[in-house]
Amino acid sequence: MNESEAHRSIESVFRAERSVLLASLVQRYRDLDLAEEVTSDAIESALEHWPIDGVPSRPGAWLLTTARRKAVDRLRRDKTLAAKLAVLRADSDRAEPAHSNSLDDALPDDRLQLFFTCAHPALAADDRLALTLRCLAGLSTAEVARALLIPPATAAQRIVRAKNKIRVAHIPFRVPGPDELADRVPMVLGVVYSIFTEGYSATSGERVGRIDLVDEAIGMGRLLHTALPAETEVSGLLALMLLVDARRAARIGPDGQIVLLADQDRRLWNAEFIAEGTALVVEALGGGPSGPYAVQAAIAAVHDESLESDRTDWPQILALYDVLTTLIPSAIVALNRAVALAMCHGPAAGLHELDRLADEPSLRRYHPYPMAKADLLQRLGRLDEAAVHYRRALDFARTAPEKQLLHRRLAEVNGSIDQADRTDSS
Repeated sequence: MNESEAHRSIESVFRAERSVLLASLVQRYRDLDLAEEVTSDAIESALEHWPIDGVPSRPGAWLLTTARRKAVDRLRRDKTLAAKLAVLRADSDRAEPAHSNSLDDALPDDRLQLFFTCAHPALAADDRLALTLRCLAGLSTAEVARALLIPPATAAQRIVRAKNKIRVAHIPFRVPGPDELADRVPMVLGVVYSIFTEGYSATSGERVGRIDLVDEAIGMGRLLHTALPAETEVSGLLALMLLVDARRAARIGPDGQIVLLADQDRRLWNAEFIAEGTALVVEALGGGPSGPYAVQAAIAAVHDESLESDRTDWPQILALYDVLTTLIPSAIVALNRAVALAMCHGPAAGLHELDRLADEPSLRRYHPYPMAKADLLQRLGRLDEAAVHYRRALDFARTAPEKQLLHRRLAEVNGSIDQADRTDSS
């Protein structure tokens, strides 16, 4: 195996095994910094040995054994009592057969414990997200910074602050007990959904989103669903992510431009994701009172079940938005409900609802709001007003593809205005 092939193999293994390796080490040594350090040391050893010796048949076991040996070496250099106790445990680990410590064996997944630690309520919301991206998604500090659109120094500060809080506050590395889950699960799901939404629709830049973050979020959702199958909102969130991501191949045109839902080639949608997501919606809605993720997933399912855009069951979507409004009353939910209302009862009805949201602070710089108004005004033939709102949406759009879409829509309106002017003058 040449060096480049070894590096590709190591990268593939690292992406697949890193979070499992890190979680296993955190569970054993109760020290996130130590676990990260020896995880990195193990990868460096792999880079040194695998190009010569070849990739082991069980690379996860090799990395875990190597990381534990690195932990022994580091802990022996530390003279505190806590470190001496950890050395005793590490020495016993070293004496165990490699296969009993293998990441390739069917052992309990410690990632769930790390998950709940990273999303602990004692941590600030921004710090929770940064730490989860770092530890569970395996992003470097620089990648965390790019994902969250913050300077690398800020990302590093958030990660360090979260680790310090875990250490100082003695936050336990464990899955909460049944009496705590009701309060803690929504926080964990919020972190996962934040990762998914950032991946699906980036907040700035040249691309619409980041596929790697979407894939990581769905992977986290699968982990949570496997561990907590009775939690209906876990099923709901996984369903929502699958049903939305099912449209990935049709969402971006060959020229890199955004293709709106109504214009997508639905033959390109992922049928397996749709089937899995729809089954999860049934599971989420049938296990007790419906939560926000389950209802949003149901809305996505109605869209995905429509083979043609003009056959979408908009009355059902509107009814689901009515339910969602009672669960999470927000201006953005009201905006989406107004669009559904327009599809059911005409653009004037939708525009009336949008006008009622004009003073909502959260919508003042949210480009989908003026874009929705512009679309309804265009459909009503109020072209000059539509152009004003498309220009306003352009001022607030964050990514290059979003701006390109709005430029196209504005050009359509301006072309219609020019055509009308020529007709009037003749």
